[in-house]
Amino acid sequence: MNFTPMTKQGAEALQLELTDLKKIQRPRVVADIAEAREHGDLKENAEYHAAREQQGFIEGRIQEIESKLGAVQIIDVTTLKNTGKVIFGTTLDLVNLETDDEVTYKIVGDDEADIKINKISVNSPIARALIGKEEGEVVVVKTPKGNVEYEIVEVKYI
Repeated sequence: MNFTPMTKQGAEALQLELTDLKKIQRPRVVADIAEAREHGDLKENAEYHAAREQQGFIEGRIQEIESKLGAVQIIDVTTLKNTGKVIFGTTLDLVNLETDDEVTYKIVGDDEADIKINKISVNSPIARALIGKEEGEVVVVKTPKGNVEYEIVEVKYI
C-alpha cells in the first residue's frame, strides 16, 4: 500500500472535520430529512431533496476523509533534529536572487497545500527542486515563466 505524507497538523485538521461531519452535520441532516418527510408528497418537496443531496455530500466526504486518513503517513518534523536539510514538513525562508523578494514556505501534503497561507505541496515544482537541499544553497526552479533562482536562507523544523 502506498502511503501519503501528511503533517501532524494536517491530519489533526482532517480528524476534526471528520468528527464534525459525523457528530454534528450528519445528525442535523437526518433530522432535516425527517422533518421534510412530515410535509407530505416527497416528489415535489424541495426541502426533502435538498436535505438528501446534503446527506449524500456529507457521506461522500466522510468516506473520502476516512480513506485519506487510512493511507496517511504522519510526519512530525518537530521531533526531528534540525540538520538544515529541506525535507517534508519543513518551513523555509527563501530569497529570489533576481528580485531580492523573501518568501516563507512550508512543504506539506497535497491535501494541506494552500498557497494563500504559503503552504506548498510536496509534489509542486518548487518543493521538488528544494527537497534534499540545505541552508545556503542556491536552487534553480523551473517555472512556466522560466527558471527562477532561490537561495535557501533558513530551514526550520517547526
